[in-house]
Formats: sequence, structure tokens, C-alpha cells
Amino acid sequence: MMVLETNGLTKKYNNQLVVNNLNMHVRQGEIYALLGRNGAGKTTTLKMVMGLVKQTRGEITVFGEKLTRSNTGGYRRIGALIEAPAFYENLTAVENLNLIASLRGIHNKNAVNNTLELVGLENDTNKKSGKFSLGMKQRLGIALALMHDPEFIILDEPTNSLDPAGIQQMRSLILSLSKEAGTSILISSHILSEVEQLADTIGIIHQGCLIEEVPMNEIRLRNRHFIKMVVSSTALAVPILEKQLGITDFDVESDYILKIYEIERNMEDVNRYFHDAHIGVSEISMNKGNLEEYFMKITGG
Repeated sequence: MMVLETNGLTKKYNNQLVVNNLNMHVRQGEIYALLGRNGAGKTTTLKMVMGLVKQTRGEITVFGEKLTRSNTGGYRRIGALIEAPAFYENLTAVENLNLIASLRGIHNKNAVNNTLELVGLENDTNKKSGKFSLGMKQRLGIALALMHDPEFIILDEPTNSLDPAGIQQMRSLILSLSKEAGTSILISSHILSEVEQLADTIGIIHQGCLIEEVPMNEIRLRNRHFIKMVVSSTALAVPILEKQLGITDFDVESDYILKIYEIERNMEDVNRYFHDAHIGVSEISMNKGNLEEYFMKITGG
């Protein structure tokens, strides 16, 4: 089941096209990461999904129902933190959340304290939010998004301003919400090393267009570690790899470049076989693919 679908979602400001014909699909229970450079259209997309910005054209479907001005019931099932959270700085964390809880009609007496504990602010409940660090304000904003126990959470740069310990804590929280509670999560982030550990699906937005939407497992397959060999002739090298060395997991990238995925192989042996066959070897290097490398390749970095 899809918790979010967009169809032809487009946003123009005057003559500037910010989001262009975007078709996004977030499945129930998964963590979907929307990646893009600054100005790519990530935050504008999330704002349109949440009704904070009106789309120029296109449709947004949440939990199988199209969102319209007269049909906004799906928002009750969504929690969101988009851009910097705003709180009354003269109130404590508990007072701020109690105020929001009363406005939302949340009657669970333990909701505020349980949520503050969830985001690691249980020891700062009586501290005025004006005294909070940027990272603490970020966590308080995430508590606000989680307080009504939503089925679908949208987080814009959730690890923004967090220190390394806070980032690790946030990663654990997001994973537990998804894997244990079954919550569907849509995040945008620029910390690709964190996304690589979290996401089930990646969406890459570039200059307003969604240019890639692919499972993280498929990216790992495309981006496997490999040994790169630059040789004088791949046509001569391939029979030696297959018949004499028994290496079958490799790609021929060009007339001179081989990618060998059996990285545990002894390259001295390979080099020696090539030398005996008068095949020149000008480079042997280990290449460790990751999400950052894939992102840069896809976006032309």
C-alpha cells in the first residue's frame, strides 16, 4: 500500500520552475529518503505535500485519498517537521508540548513525557526552550511531530544541528519507528552516510525533477566494491580471468578497463598471469562504492 503518491506535482514561482512534474511513491512501513542539493526542490516538495504551499498543478494522494481543500482528513494521520521548529521561548519543553496537545485534542496524559523521552529530552523537561541549543530545538520539533502517534512522519533534515551522539540517537529512533512500530517515514537529508544506513528507498531530485527512485538494495548492487584494472587489452584479459583464474564476477567497462567484484582475490596472481600473457597492467585500485558516490554520478557531480 502507498501512503503517499504524487502525480505530476509541479510548483512555479512567477516564471521559475522549482518542482517539475514530480511522481513520488512512499510505501507503507518504509523509510523513503528524498535527496538533492540545496535548491533542488526538496523542501518545496514536502511543503506541498503538507499543504503549506499550494502546488501549481498535479495531485497528492495520502492513504489512497486525493488531498484537496475540502478533503484534508489525511493530515490527522501525519506528523511533520519542515524547516526550523518554532516554540514559545519563555515556556518549557513540557509547557510547549502541553499547549500543542490541547490545541490538537490529545488527551493522553503521558503523551508529552513519553515523547520527550523518545527524543532524549527527558532530563530537560523544565528548561525554557529559549535556552535550548539548536540540536535540542530540533529534537523538540521532532517530539512535536511524534506526539499524536502518527502513521506517517515527514522530516525535513531531521539530523540538522545535532552532534554525533544526537545523530546516532536520531538514527536509532527513526529505525525503531519504522521497523518496530511500522511507521512510514519520509525524510530529506544532505548527510548521505546517515541515509545509507536508514533508507529503504531513495528518491533523487535534481533541478526540480525526480531523476531516480530506486530501492537502497539495488543501489548497493549497482555500487558494489570492486577492483579496477587498467590493462592493454580487455579482449585478451577476459579469457585468462574466466578460464585460467576462474573469475566470473566482473564487468568489462571499456577496451582497457576491468571491474573485478571478487575483491578477495589475490591480485598478485592476476597480475602475474597477465604479465605472462604479455598483457600490460597500468593500474590496480580498490574502489569502494557508497551512496555519496552514486549521488554525485547521478546528478553529474
